[in-house]
Amino acid sequence: MKTMVVKVLHKSGLHARLAAELVQVTTQFAAQIEIENDNETVDGKSIMGILTLAAGYQTELQIRASGVDEVAAIQAITDVFLLKFASEE
Repeated sequence: MKTMVVKVLHKSGLHARLAAELVQVTTQFAAQIEIENDNETVDGKSIMGILTLAAGYQTELQIRASGVDEVAAIQAITDVFLLKFASEE
């Protein structure tokens, strides 16, 4: 199992469009992916689950991936948060 902590850097938080983009990335991997915020853990491949986290700006999320491609999954998710979501207004 690989874990990583990411921070929501988009000023509007992890809203529906960003959650949908995140799910597009996570569903590319065979690994089981979980996202945790304040002791609430959801399936990282579920848009509804991600939205229930109510992750606002500067929220730290713990990402966990377990499976054959867990390293690649963690890297791809980290890249989305750092490179794509951070640059949007």
